[in-house]
Amino acid sequence: MIDFRSDTVTRPTPAMRAAMAAAEVGDDGYSDDPTVNALEAKAAAMLGKEAAMLVPSGTMGNLCAVFAQTGRGDEVFVESQAHIYRTEQGGMASLVGVPYRVLAGQGGMVPIDLLRAELASSSYAARLRTALVCVETTHNAAGGIVPPLTYLASVHDAAKRHDASVHMDGARVFNAAVALGVPVSAIAATADTVTFCLSKGLGAPVGSVLCGPTAVIKRARQARKLLGGTLRQAGVLAAAGIVALDTMVDRLADDHAHAKRLAEGLHALDPSTCDPKSVETNIVFADFNASGIPAADWCQRLAAHGIICRPSDPWRIRLLTHADISGADITTALAAFRSEWSRTAQAA
Repeated sequence: MIDFRSDTVTRPTPAMRAAMAAAEVGDDGYSDDPTVNALEAKAAAMLGKEAAMLVPSGTMGNLCAVFAQTGRGDEVFVESQAHIYRTEQGGMASLVGVPYRVLAGQGGMVPIDLLRAELASSSYAARLRTALVCVETTHNAAGGIVPPLTYLASVHDAAKRHDASVHMDGARVFNAAVALGVPVSAIAATADTVTFCLSKGLGAPVGSVLCGPTAVIKRARQARKLLGGTLRQAGVLAAAGIVALDTMVDRLADDHAHAKRLAEGLHALDPSTCDPKSVETNIVFADFNASGIPAADWCQRLAAHGIICRPSDPWRIRLLTHADISGADITTALAAFRSEWSRTAQAA
């Protein structure tokens, strides 16, 4: 089966499995698991931050970052399609107790003039204090787009002018770095804290890392404890994360090339299906309105060809390329799409 549902479906590489089996471990609850400590030090150095903390998931990492940088009477700015707002069960409001201020974005980015105006309005005594501005790269719901460094720097500057911090949901920040051709630290420099996933494009089986200033990460560890995220002999997981950071970053370019080729093939079926120019990393949204067949039905049809995917809405399918999808798999997938498109046309 060729699985396009997400890059979270990747299997650990043989090198990861070997490292996990041989990992030296301690008790991370006491901060003495040497492999976890090595992973955290490596992640912090790569992102140019003082400290880092391993967490089971990106959702927990984002939530710990909010816990550590906000308090009662504060609010957090989020873009209207942000993962942290739409897909993380409202933890910021329900668990941390801070409300969202949702700002409309374009391509996953809040226009900088709007952001500046909203930040300025928060200085009034009757308004909640804006403590945190959240950004996302790559932006999931916007199709894996990569906000430019100049934009991210402008957001950071605007936030600092109003005594607010910036948290980056960087689940796929290494994809962003590869797409921009810059060190990941250049992107991370535009935020105070950054969460990234080891278990997406980097292919590790479990885990995310929150990076930031030492004092913030210390508070985040308290939040992780509160959320039940304390890990024990977690070196068996951290070992795979170290291998992921050492071996899986540069190959993300292959995923991007496969996604572009997939988009070009879908565009050839019908130009309304997909715009290859909109594909910047490893996420492709395919719109099947023109076929007259809903996305759920397309997924069922493709399953008969050994293609696993899922609808993102009634007419669109989200397709993600990753380490377990090869160039030959893209060829097979496009053949399946063409076959079903032809069958649909003949039926009409």
